[in-house]
Amino acid sequence: MVMGLLRRLAQPGPVALPAEEARLALAALLVRAARADGSYERAEAARIDRVLIGRFGLDAAGAAALRAEAEAVEAEAPDTVRFTRVLKDAVPLNDRIGLIEAMWAVVLADGTRDAGEDRLMRMVAPLLGITDRDSGLARQRMERKGI
Repeated sequence: MVMGLLRRLAQPGPVALPAEEARLALAALLVRAARADGSYERAEAARIDRVLIGRFGLDAAGAAALRAEAEAVEAEAPDTVRFTRVLKDAVPLNDRIGLIEAMWAVVLADGTRDAGEDRLMRMVAPLLGITDRDSGLARQRMERKGI
């Protein structure tokens, strides 16, 4: 599955993404958000697992396995624009707000916001078809939840 997703990400145009690869692409984008500040902490990995459990109904072992695959994809994958392109094509707009919320939850998991994380979020939101305002509101919702 990892190689299939990497091949799809490398294609120049829109591609149909099977559900399993869409899950992997989302998980890899969450890993990219966690690594955006140059540090990938245990709290961020745990938050990614919780997002994957909640979003996909996985158990803890399944979430950890998907995250491990996503870590490999993220390390090998091309630019962030390609992740967002395949996710934008695979995920309905209303669900993309949830993607932004999940990314903010990961960014906020370590208790600090970094300029690299803010840059990533400002870039990703419009690429997913989400306005800056809606991304900001998503961040505020995650902050209110104590995330």
